Amino acid sequence: MSLSVEGVTKRFGAECAVENLSFTARSGEPFALLGSNGAGKTTTIRMILGLYPVDQGHIRWNGERLTRKRVKIGYLPEERGLYPKSTVIEQLTYFGVLRDMSARAAVTSAESLLERLQMIEHKGKRVEELSKGNQQKIQLAATLINDPDLIILDEPFSGLDPLNAEMLRDVVTHYAKKGRVILFSSHQMDSVENLCRDMVILRQGKTMVRGTIRDVKKAYGRTRLLVTAEEDVVTRLRVDGVVSIEQAANGIHLTLTDEAVALRVFKILADHNVFVSRFELQEPTLREIFIEKVGGGT
Repeated sequence: MSLSVEGVTKRFGAECAVENLSFTARSGEPFALLGSNGAGKTTTIRMILGLYPVDQGHIRWNGERLTRKRVKIGYLPEERGLYPKSTVIEQLTYFGVLRDMSARAAVTSAESLLERLQMIEHKGKRVEELSKGNQQKIQLAATLINDPDLIILDEPFSGLDPLNAEMLRDVVTHYAKKGRVILFSSHQMDSVENLCRDMVILRQGKTMVRGTIRDVKKAYGRTRLLVTAEEDVVTRLRVDGVVSIEQAANGIHLTLTDEAVALRVFKILADHNVFVSRFELQEPTLREIFIEKVGGGT
């Protein structure tokens, strides 16, 4: 199974919210849609859900136009919505019936999900009696109640403590192994890095970075040298392509734009009989790439 967004554009009057966006989310490989507020993530999700019409381009499921009749979709919105006076089991049964399940099938699915989320003992409680984190888990169960083919999670880690966040990662991994297509947006870069294979970073509707996380991190890698030298060598190393020079207890750390700059640095070091103790390619974190391309925090 696959979800393909092909050259999609969405305008609101003169403003272009999403411009020529393309990506493919595949079965079993969670896909990350990243960007700061106003980047176009929510607009993209709403087009996938059919809530906004596409002005240009196509959204396809297995090569055909995506419709709710063709694919079961589970959606966890950033703005949560539960009925506070209903019990947990009533709530989940209701959402299941809304998705064309029988009441009996919905109850069976709800109890299975509550077991997985370690919430079965709360099934008779009203939603308003639960902590924020547990309400989050009920919202997730409602998203998964009909065993959807396409799972869309918008900021799923919001409000979760580390233990529950780890449980959510396990749930996402479980559904990925079941072959589901999973698309999620999150500001929790560590979680994205650990869960997803492919990603796209948006800024003001435009695609800034796209590809597998491994390839993106490799492309934005920095060559880092650790050298032992006298302090007076530092000034000689301030050449084009040297991003930073840091004096540390174990030597001088040099960060270079690419490996080609290393040849120039090595010549300078050789001319001064400086011993290079280590040479390595340092892989940036996804957070560092995000900040570099978007120009702000998460």
